[in-house]
Formats: sequence, C-alpha cells, structure tokens
Amino acid sequence: MGEVEISLSVNGHARTDAVEPRLTLADYLRERCQLTGTHLGCEHGVCGACTVLVDGAAVRSCLVLAVQADGAEVTTIEGIAAPDGTLSPVQAAFRECHGLQCGFCTPGFVVSATALLRDNPDPTDDELRVGLAGNLCRCTGYQGILAAVRRAAEAG
Repeated sequence: MGEVEISLSVNGHARTDAVEPRLTLADYLRERCQLTGTHLGCEHGVCGACTVLVDGAAVRSCLVLAVQADGAEVTTIEGIAAPDGTLSPVQAAFRECHGLQCGFCTPGFVVSATALLRDNPDPTDDELRVGLAGNLCRCTGYQGILAAVRRAAEAG
C-alpha cells in the first residue's frame, strides 16, 4: 500500500503530510515534525515516555499510527509551554521540585500530569499515583515527581 495523506494540527500548527500507513505517531512527530521531545522508550506503550495529547487525551504515541491522528489536534511537550516560552505550571513545578533526574521520562510525565490536572484540578495522593501510573521513571524514586504535580495542582 502507498502513502496516505493526513492533515492534523501539531502544537497549534496545521500540517498535511503523506505518510506510510504503518508509521507511528511517535515516529511522525520525531522524524517529520522534528519534535524530538517525544521520547521513545519501550515502544510497547508501557513506559509513557512518548505520551502526547491527542484532542486533549493523553495517549502513548508509540501505539497510535499517524494515520489515526488525521484531523486531530496533537500537543507534544514542545507545545505545553506558552508561545513566548513561559513554562506551564506543571513544567515550572517540575523544575522547582526537582521532579526529574536524567530527564528522559520527564516529557511524558509533564504531558500526563497536564491532562490529569486539567481533568482533576485537585487530586488526592492516591489519584495522583493512579493518574501517573502509566509513566515509569528509573532515576527519581517518584517523590520529586509527585511533589511537582501536587505543587502544580496548588498553583492551579
């Protein structure tokens, strides 16, 4: 099968591209859009490093085909900050609370936390843990991450 044309919005910018039907959204974002903040870890949907928002929902972009995003609004980590570069409350809280160490998992956590706090602006500790359970970190022990999301919720 040949390439398929898709039209979507990525971080507020309209795009139309011809893609192979088997191209993942993660690879499309990294290779075609040059948005390398979307990280590829496990490529099985387990680690959450590739999390992006598709029409506002947090999804694992390694499990979604680019053709499935046709007509959608996709937001990557590069689209979370304000256009002038001002960090979002979640990004600022991650910086303030040392919610990262090596940083590889951070984009996925920030995107997931952004969706979580949009849907539940005042989560309990248990709701935070459940809401972030799809993201794995090998470095931090999660305490700084949880503190960061709590601070972002308080800053609301």
